[in-house]
Amino acid sequence: MSLTVPRVPEAVSPPEALRAHVAATALRPSGTGTVGLELERHVVDVRAPRRRVDWDRLTSLVAGFVPPAGSRLTLEPGGQVELSTPPGDLVPTVAGLERDAAAVDALLATDGLVALATGLDPVRAPARVHPGSRYRAMEAHFDAVGHHLDGATMMASTASLQVNLDAGPAAGWADRLAHVRRLTPVLVALAATSPLRQGVPTGAVCGRQEVWGRLEPGRCRASGDGSDPVAQWTEFAFAAPVMFVRVQDTGEFAPVRDHVPFGDWAAGRVLLDGRRPGTADVDAHLTTLWPPVRLRGFLELRFLDAVPSALRPGLAAVVATVVDDPVAAEAAAAAAEPVADRGVDAVGVGLADPALRRAALGVLAAAAGRVDPALVPAVDVWTDLLTAGRSPADLVTDRFRADGPDACLTAEELR
Repeated sequence: MSLTVPRVPEAVSPPEALRAHVAATALRPSGTGTVGLELERHVVDVRAPRRRVDWDRLTSLVAGFVPPAGSRLTLEPGGQVELSTPPGDLVPTVAGLERDAAAVDALLATDGLVALATGLDPVRAPARVHPGSRYRAMEAHFDAVGHHLDGATMMASTASLQVNLDAGPAAGWADRLAHVRRLTPVLVALAATSPLRQGVPTGAVCGRQEVWGRLEPGRCRASGDGSDPVAQWTEFAFAAPVMFVRVQDTGEFAPVRDHVPFGDWAAGRVLLDGRRPGTADVDAHLTTLWPPVRLRGFLELRFLDAVPSALRPGLAAVVATVVDDPVAAEAAAAAAEPVADRGVDAVGVGLADPALRRAALGVLAAAAGRVDPALVPAVDVWTDLLTAGRSPADLVTDRFRADGPDACLTAEELR
């Protein structure tokens, strides 16, 4: 049943306190150089790779497990395992993620499970296994507004490496976001590992980003041109549709099955759960906004596919370095500028496009010259791969062609 009621005739102005709260939490003035990483991976049973792992089995296995380097371990709607590192300097943060990922791998292995790092689950159909009311409500919302397949795929069949970076000084926010957006097509093409979906080629090297590009544009597209990041983010949040509301009587999330912009709820033009929203409601709403770069007080870069473990440290190092190091940033911007408007091609053909490949090699060179020496070998792995004419998406496709779809689920070694 819908939580909406008929629109009331009076148009009440949105509470300025809610609008101010969104603006205040969008970006925080800071220095630069702090990095946080979030890694999602699909969980696969090696004995029955096409069958999703049961929720009770997953939760029993991870109950009480504490990653040794301090990452937070969570489970996603399709049973994906996610590690979120504490923020810190680049080198220890990368090392901490690798230590915790290895510990999770060892834990999963005790029950015959493996973690697969590709942007899309290459074989299994999307299916939610998480029973929580938040995810039930998300699923019902997507079904009601006509995004059933992409909504289910996003929830249950996608995995990414998110790189979280400081907002930086307030005076530089617009330029910093413009720089990230200039780099986005190159980085999307570089990290693409999702050419397969349900056992067949998607026709795009970054099928994961293709899904995000179709999914509810008011929720998932870029929040303005970045010229006034906080104001545009606030408008984006108020225009975005409400996905669910926490019912006060039960504490459970219930879906909103109609298109209700948050601003309409805030203004009282629509009532959900028989009421207007409070601060907790706007905070919950903000967690359902997924543009390529999300503002969470810091910059959350959401557009990278999960990549195999041998490539993961280098990808994190490259992204952080070409955004935060001024010399690397200038060189990377020059390399990326010719393809800054090639987002569609980055998703579709990726590094098979000569211009995108040249730009990617230029970005890698910019990072290699400035990254901490401890991470130079990790960046060199990428340079060697691209110089050999290969890409991460090629590795997935080659494995599929050589060994079939099940091999794509249970192995991620480089070849």
